[in-house]
Amino acid sequence: MRTERKLSRPDRVFARLDREPERPAHIDVPRMSRHRVVLFSATLAFYTAIVWAVVVSSWLVRLDWQVMFFRPYQQWPQIHAFLDYYVVLGQRGPTAVMVAAWLGWRSWRQHTLRPLLTLGAALLLLNITVGAAKYGMGRLGPHYATVIGSNEMWRGGDIFPSGHTANAVVTWGILAYLASTPRARRWLSALSAVVSLGVGLTTVYLGTHWLSDVLLGWAAGLLILLALPWVEPPIARAETAILALRDRLRGRRALPMPAPAPVGAPSLVVTPRTTAKEEAPAREPVGVTRTSRAPVYMAPGPHTSRGERSPVTPVGSRRPSHSDRVARGTPSARPVAGAGG
Repeated sequence: MRTERKLSRPDRVFARLDREPERPAHIDVPRMSRHRVVLFSATLAFYTAIVWAVVVSSWLVRLDWQVMFFRPYQQWPQIHAFLDYYVVLGQRGPTAVMVAAWLGWRSWRQHTLRPLLTLGAALLLLNITVGAAKYGMGRLGPHYATVIGSNEMWRGGDIFPSGHTANAVVTWGILAYLASTPRARRWLSALSAVVSLGVGLTTVYLGTHWLSDVLLGWAAGLLILLALPWVEPPIARAETAILALRDRLRGRRALPMPAPAPVGAPSLVVTPRTTAKEEAPAREPVGVTRTSRAPVYMAPGPHTSRGERSPVTPVGSRRPSHSDRVARGTPSARPVAGAGG
């Protein structure tokens, strides 16, 4: 009786990964709906309000200094070691590698480059917008502040808005943006919100950012996520161009295929090539004359094969002829000794 081997859990996981991927029949691409436009406009207004409140040194700047003098890292030192590792979830290098690995696997499974291209476009927008704001406003951080109560703007700093916070919003929020089901989108949106909120507050706890830096970082990251549907057409064109380039490169490396033979034409029979050991010389039957040309070193004239030569003595032999010799196989005609006349 034949029984099938029961696969273990790792074997089942690897067997599922080895299956041929199939592209979904419909990939949900978010569009710039009216609801999204309203959210984008409200976030942009919040972003502008934060910048204005810091520039005019309003109550928000006074709150920044109060939180800084409170020194949260001294109030709760027991969680300092944990938060030193937790803040890594907002660093661009480690988070981009982790999210890119997951989105690369999804790209392979779905036979589309959209997840990776969307991540690249989001990070590019993040670097341009947040980087320009950082170096344009040049605000100094809490550890480098010079005047108490000042907004520390245009003094060569680069902490406004918070890059850790904006990167956490974009990097983890892109998973929710690319989710394939509404339920997964809701869960991933909540998870990315918790992670980005925690990263922002961690930077305030460690004293590396003002509270207003974190508020502006949240707004900057959310603006990029809300604006991604406007980038979808360039992403689709880039994917089409990359796949077309891949097909052209494959076509150049492929060998030219022979043209099919027309119907009714005789087919060419290709005999397998044999080695020297497998080839055996064909023996000629005795009595058959070869038709090949005589070698150059042979004298001209008729030549016979070895099988046609007779066992008689050749003409011109140096052996003397004996008249009393007879051919072998004939009765002897010797005279009897003693017989005389």
